[in-house]
Amino acid sequence: MAEAVRLADQDGVHALSMRRLAGVLDVGAMSLYHYVASKEELLDAMIDVVFEEIELPPQESDWQTAMRRRAVSARQVLTRHPWATGLMESRTTPGPANLRHREAVTACLRRSGFTVPMATHANWLLDSYVYGHALQETTLPFDTADELADMVEDVYLPQLPPDQFPYLHESAATLAATGYDPAEEFIFGLDLILSALEPLRTSV
Repeated sequence: MAEAVRLADQDGVHALSMRRLAGVLDVGAMSLYHYVASKEELLDAMIDVVFEEIELPPQESDWQTAMRRRAVSARQVLTRHPWATGLMESRTTPGPANLRHREAVTACLRRSGFTVPMATHANWLLDSYVYGHALQETTLPFDTADELADMVEDVYLPQLPPDQFPYLHESAATLAATGYDPAEEFIFGLDLILSALEPLRTSV
């Protein structure tokens, strides 16, 4: 399974096939079917590997700290495995790590005073934010604040004459000059979501 995940990390999940995996493992393609019955079953197992890497919300922490740690961990894992983002919610036969993870998240929210419907809302909201942010990060043409500053100076500002785009020009120039780091956006948005959810709990 580790080799299948490595191939997906390297070339994307669409480039993965049972035949290619068999070739990398130097076994006959039919040999793989002794372990997984189809590519869909292989994907189930690969997604379970991804869920296994995500930290479960710690039970000894308050719910916001626990869910923050889980969300940060999920973002880090999806950065390592960007192919998995679009598949996390698509599995109809989830593996044990997948189910264990979802049980722990739901338990954290329910024990913290969220009703079943509200825990469901919170779960959807948090997952949508994590997955969306992870997906957006994989498409950015820069990785660091320094790279962003260079792109602003060399690429973006020349396309933003201040007489036509005064606010965009101002924003780009200011962010580049102040060392803005887009990596900080994740925690900023996450904390806003957690704060907004706090009043929706019932008493515990």
